[in-house]
Amino acid sequence: MKKAEVLNFPNPSRMYDASRHCVCFWGYDNAREIAFLVDDSMLTRLNPGADSGESSLLATFDHNRDRILELARTLYNGGPQNRYTIS
Repeated sequence: MKKAEVLNFPNPSRMYDASRHCVCFWGYDNAREIAFLVDDSMLTRLNPGADSGESSLLATFDHNRDRILELARTLYNGGPQNRYTIS
């Protein structure tokens, strides 16, 4: 079994972090929480005509959630790192 296959996203929560200019969400490898950050530029590339405000970026994340979760699974390597940036 590859490490990415043990990464789950049972919690649909996400939040915009204005200080880091990203949307944050969390995955779990068993009981271990892994933070993922999707930067504004990535979200803008996913929806080029959208506004760059918080509500628009969160809507872009929601609309592209499945694609973003697949990117997160690809990035995750199961090592000691507990935060990944998708950019």
